[in-house]
Amino acid sequence: MNGSEHILAAFHRHNISTVFGYPGGCIMPLYDALVDDVGVEHVLCRHEQACALAAEGYARASGKLGVCIATSGPGATNLITGVANAYMDSIPLLVITGQVPSALIGTDAFQETDILGMTLGIVKHSYLIDDADSLPEILEDAIAMAQSGRPGPVWIDIPKDMLLADVHTEAPAPIEPAQPECPDISPALAMLREAKRPLLYSGGGVSLAKAEDSFRAFADSSGLPGVVTLKGIGNAGRHNLNDLGMLGMHGSRAANRAVDECDLLLVVGARMDDRATGKLDGFAPNARTIHIDADAAEFNKLRPADIALRGDLNAILTAFTDALANQGLVIGDWQKQCRTWHTTGGFRAADNEEPLAPITGPAFVRQLSGIAGDDAIIACDVGQHQMWIAQYYQFNHPRQHLTSGGLGTMGFGLPAAIGAQFTDRNRTVINVTGDGSFMMNAQELATIRRYKLPLKLIVLDNQCLGMVRQQQELFYNNRESHINLDDNPDFVAMARAFDIPALHIERTDQIRRGIETILAYKGPMLLHVAISREENVWPIVKAGASNKDMIDEPRKTSSRKEQVA
Repeated sequence: MNGSEHILAAFHRHNISTVFGYPGGCIMPLYDALVDDVGVEHVLCRHEQACALAAEGYARASGKLGVCIATSGPGATNLITGVANAYMDSIPLLVITGQVPSALIGTDAFQETDILGMTLGIVKHSYLIDDADSLPEILEDAIAMAQSGRPGPVWIDIPKDMLLADVHTEAPAPIEPAQPECPDISPALAMLREAKRPLLYSGGGVSLAKAEDSFRAFADSSGLPGVVTLKGIGNAGRHNLNDLGMLGMHGSRAANRAVDECDLLLVVGARMDDRATGKLDGFAPNARTIHIDADAAEFNKLRPADIALRGDLNAILTAFTDALANQGLVIGDWQKQCRTWHTTGGFRAADNEEPLAPITGPAFVRQLSGIAGDDAIIACDVGQHQMWIAQYYQFNHPRQHLTSGGLGTMGFGLPAAIGAQFTDRNRTVINVTGDGSFMMNAQELATIRRYKLPLKLIVLDNQCLGMVRQQQELFYNNRESHINLDDNPDFVAMARAFDIPALHIERTDQIRRGIETILAYKGPMLLHVAISREENVWPIVKAGASNKDMIDEPRKTSSRKEQVA
């Protein structure tokens, strides 16, 4: 077999059945091999950035490895944003790019770029193939590395002649990764029992470790009040009474207050991102910290841990659960206090606004959450709608919430939703986006049409870059600068140009029917939702401030009915 055929053989060995890509000159030998292949579905996106983001969406929704493919030069550089996004959120990704023939490397040949050098900071590891016989072993290493430990993207750059060359070696037998031993939890357990106001703080590491069941068993057995990061939303399930929701810059007042007043912070699979912690010296100022993670690099990076437990989250959480089965925690008063805060300081959105009132983001998302069902996947973009989804949508599982956390990539949502839809063609997948984000990868409407995907698209349109406008209003003396998007195209007509039915709503009394209509339709459909340009996300913490200094929505001096009038 030649190099290209070895790549496809590796896909088959590892049950990789779906890849996302875009062909070009230097990767053409691999595309030629795909012609005769049975068992690998190649999804042609309409931009390489979308290929990477779709592969991410596939990985996030399924827990499997995502794979994207592109050619050299602009094909490879167009992947970079999506790969950086995967790196920041620890998503397992295999990236394969073509490169100019070996003899031309370093000569500024057509479509040559030093993609190895460009991507050193956004991958777990990268390879430039200089010997065709090394390819089978490198493929095995790359596939294993992308998924092991803390997952992430691994990049293989392959010169065109290496894809065509005969390979005289076979792939080595896969080595089962050694399972890390469960560390001694005794000191941490003693510290947890001593605490009067312990708080469970979890992040995206729970789903990365496939530890959702272990986490929920521990959360239930301990009865700990819990807060989550943006990527940890859904960890506790939709109906956990002790879940206070998201903390941080746009977190609930209840979650941030619980962090401020706790005396022990039990951190599980979270990296204490600045958007979650706010000003570090004001974050959980009275609490000791137990930090549980698979990656030792996260310990003491931003906040010293009193106890750090590195290892498999499933094993560690199960050990805690078993220990608590004999003797539970005595935290009834603290638990009751946190539930009271959640009742009075959690996210609330009115569902019964005046029928003719303009639609608000929170009210729309709350109704969407109630109608879409427990199994729906929501892929959102970045901006105000992203925060409304995080605040008001009740997720039953973290893999149902696809969002760009660390990098904050506008244009993420539509290709990520496409990737998620390829994990199950019959599942309800909804892309909730803003008008700014939607335009960044709108070409992928063609991908939806080509593959007849039953995706549901919801565009919350305020005709501006809403989150930027909000920051300018609150922190830059309302000096608006280049955020106006009132020249947006007609999104309904735009969708219909791609043979995707669409409808428009603008009043509160149209929300339920609009949502039910697109969900009932058998194919793809777009719902264009007009919302107010002036609407903000509340509460908010000013960048660099402490989370306890949350800014709430100013009190309105008139009723909603008077405002509409």
